[in-house]
Amino acid sequence: MQLISEIQKCSSLSIVGMAKNVGKTVTLNYLLGELQHSDKQIAVTSIGIDGEGIDQVTATAKPEIILYDGMMFVTSEKHYISRQLTSEIMHLSNHRTSLGRLVTAKTRVTGKVLLSGPADTATLQQLIAHNKMMGVDLTIVDGALSRLSLASPSVTEATILATGAAISAKIAHLVKQTKHQCDIVQLEQVDNDILSKLTLLHSGVWIINKEGEVRDLGVRSALMAGRLITEQLLNDTLYIYIAGALSDSFLDHLRMQKSMDKVTLVVQDFTKVFASPESITAFFRKGGKLKVLYKTRLLAITVNPTSPEGYVLNSQEVCSALQDALELPVYDVRQLNNQK
Repeated sequence: MQLISEIQKCSSLSIVGMAKNVGKTVTLNYLLGELQHSDKQIAVTSIGIDGEGIDQVTATAKPEIILYDGMMFVTSEKHYISRQLTSEIMHLSNHRTSLGRLVTAKTRVTGKVLLSGPADTATLQQLIAHNKMMGVDLTIVDGALSRLSLASPSVTEATILATGAAISAKIAHLVKQTKHQCDIVQLEQVDNDILSKLTLLHSGVWIINKEGEVRDLGVRSALMAGRLITEQLLNDTLYIYIAGALSDSFLDHLRMQKSMDKVTLVVQDFTKVFASPESITAFFRKGGKLKVLYKTRLLAITVNPTSPEGYVLNSQEVCSALQDALELPVYDVRQLNNQK
């Protein structure tokens, strides 16, 4: 399978979902099953709590996480104790979570585990780096609800996005919502010369003028920069770089300027885009250009055609519609699991 081949080229992979019940854990289990005979050392963790048999919010059944002999996993002390397999502790972190220290262990038999790893992306970055030092070839991170920050290229090398009927009972609306998210995830990267000028700027709002000079607008965030974005400024500007979060208010202000289509707006990566789909769509319709310093590598889309309410979409229709709209590999992982 091409997806498994591409995953094995990566050193880290995140699985993120657009909503609850879109099949993240089913996707994870499928990948682990396919990777169990790989010659790569695989490690798994989560930024939430994954592997519970019952959802603590909805009281519905959830898929448990199955690891295979020789795989490594990182979880909290509390959940390490409840594992249903034999394993060897490889490392005990000094970093404490609300559920205890983080335990890195290697399985000696196939079995089930509960995963509860780092709660923040900074610690996760350190964990992935430490895994590499321990000989791990690929770290897979199972995401938590709406934690798209996992897919940042500063955290994981590649990502898989899970979507499904939990988003909408109407295929057309599901496709529209998923396409918007994919378009944001896959924002175009700036050229290398622009990247080199902006890569070390970690706060504030900056411009690159027509002479190629980088200039600090002297404000801490885009929330304070609106009043400075005037027609006079835009006429001499090629790029506006927001080192922090991009909000509705900034986009809407920029969209009202006559010369806005002559300027390219830049953010660090797609996880810095906090503007609503409506504001982003209106910005693009007006001719706005939005790019990133670092582009996320989106490998595939997985689909759960069954909603928490019980209705089931036609899997073939959903996958076909998404594939046409996104030009990305799309998989109904439940069907793939059934074909094993």
